[in-house]
Amino acid sequence: MNIHVPILAAFDPIMGLPFAAVFIMLAIVVAIWDGVWKMIALWKSARNGHMAWFICLAIFNTAGILPIIYILIYREKPAQQVAAA
Repeated sequence: MNIHVPILAAFDPIMGLPFAAVFIMLAIVVAIWDGVWKMIALWKSARNGHMAWFICLAIFNTAGILPIIYILIYREKPAQQVAAA
């Protein structure tokens, strides 16, 4: 007797892979994404002397959201070209 339970539909294989394999691949992708953004933001915060940001970025894992916010807030402003008079 085969009983179909709708709540278990999320655990069906995706592209022939079991759920655990898909979850592990997704976790690896998110870890790499977070690691890249975190390294960039930590480097920039250390260079700019922002100790509080450096500590927060080092402690909290936010899947790249907090590092992206830091990078957007403290990005370098493009130098305005002064017209020679």
